[in-house]
Amino acid sequence: MNQVLQIHNSADLVADIKLIIEQARKQAYASINATMIRSNWLVGRRIVEEEQGGAPRAEYGAALLKKLATELVPIYGNSYSVRRLQDYRQFYLCFKDIEIWHSRVPNLTWTHYRELLTVNDEVARQWYLQEAAREMWSVRTLHRNISSQYYHRLLQSQAKKEVHDEMTQKTASMQGDKLEFIKNPVVAEFLGLAQDSKFSETELETTIITHLQKFIMELGKGYAFVARQQHVRTDMGDFYIDLVFYNYILKCFMLVDLKTEQISHQDVGQMDMYIRMYDELKRTEGDNPTIGLILCSRTSEDMARYSMLKDNDRLFQAKYLTYLPTKEELTNEIERQKTIFRLQQANDALEK
Repeated sequence: MNQVLQIHNSADLVADIKLIIEQARKQAYASINATMIRSNWLVGRRIVEEEQGGAPRAEYGAALLKKLATELVPIYGNSYSVRRLQDYRQFYLCFKDIEIWHSRVPNLTWTHYRELLTVNDEVARQWYLQEAAREMWSVRTLHRNISSQYYHRLLQSQAKKEVHDEMTQKTASMQGDKLEFIKNPVVAEFLGLAQDSKFSETELETTIITHLQKFIMELGKGYAFVARQQHVRTDMGDFYIDLVFYNYILKCFMLVDLKTEQISHQDVGQMDMYIRMYDELKRTEGDNPTIGLILCSRTSEDMARYSMLKDNDRLFQAKYLTYLPTKEELTNEIERQKTIFRLQQANDALEK
């Protein structure tokens, strides 16, 4: 782990320095990754040991994780929520010889392992692990291949090369980001660093979201800011809600998601999933159903679409429209921010 950086002296100074920096980054990422994997495995092992020493009931294990999360989350963040602690426990149970496994696949990250935990078949899990290491799959590629049952399709196919070639072609755009690991919010949480929304949004999106946050707060209609780029983890993968507010007049959460393309049925379905999750996990007694707002920032077609669960009564539906920003207000604000952004970009280009 403590490798010495190689000295490079050639006729090309810039190339030598780039090589030194890339080598240093690679070693730093490898060190963080190995430490994170080891830490999560040890946490999982300690939880299992405690469970085995306690009452042999499922209720005991659930209460133990809840108690641990209550103590750890305020200090170390969401990396130690009940859901994450369950992951660490399962990680230990699935990979009891972590030193042996990690020595065989040193290029896999904790997020790779977390994806592998979704595979119940042990033979398939080991196959995915070895293929991901050998083929240098990104986390997104691994997630897609597990979701599409790539192992089982390959096993049953008489034309294995065609199945492999199709997979390679469909995942080509998911490969190649050298900073994928360090950009991962899980790494930021582990290191105790604040998440940077620029890791997951373009500069334009970030600009629009920043100003929409201020715009909605300045409406003066009972909004309180809750979160930005809120991490939501599901069995289908990781999602990030751009903005979350609570309206204390309507007594409900409002979730805002920005899309750079035309709004699709998948976007609406995703927002409905967010709403249902928020109603299940965050909504308390006396709160009204969560509201979802999907914004489209496509250059020639700004629009907004509201989404709520269908069982809301009409009186509340009529009331909430009074307190939400209108489609026209949102459209004008998005267009205004895009204009400002374009002018700033043009000005920066002239200054260079």
